[in-house]
Amino acid sequence: MESDNAALPRWEHFPHVADVGVRGVGKSREEAFIQAAVALTAVVTDPAGVAPRQAVDLVAEGADDVLLVAWLDAVIYEMTTRRMLFSRFEITFVAGGARGRAWGEPVDVARHQPVVEVKAATFAELAVCRQPDGLWLAQCVVDV
Repeated sequence: MESDNAALPRWEHFPHVADVGVRGVGKSREEAFIQAAVALTAVVTDPAGVAPRQAVDLVAEGADDVLLVAWLDAVIYEMTTRRMLFSRFEITFVAGGARGRAWGEPVDVARHQPVVEVKAATFAELAVCRQPDGLWLAQCVVDV
């Protein structure tokens, strides 16, 4: 993966046979997790079109790589149960997991034009690590 610090933090999708890979890259583990959550929103709609009007608290439990799956599942749960999309996130790592917040708005089908519904984060291609260039990577495949 190229290092372009001017473009950080950033998110991307990567190909997977049946589902979609989401990847966050940042200067810190926090930034990478946040960008992975933005990539998750981008599976459904363009995050730039989601206004950060309402805040929702997020809680994820787990350690190491598993925490990324729990974090993304917490975002998916709130998207599904509240019928919202999110465009801005914050996260703090705590003992046994993470606490965070997501900002977004209710889904407006005409404006957001959701493409798919994300069902869950998976352990497929799961990785949370510091790369040789010093940047953090947080990625996994999400089930659509």
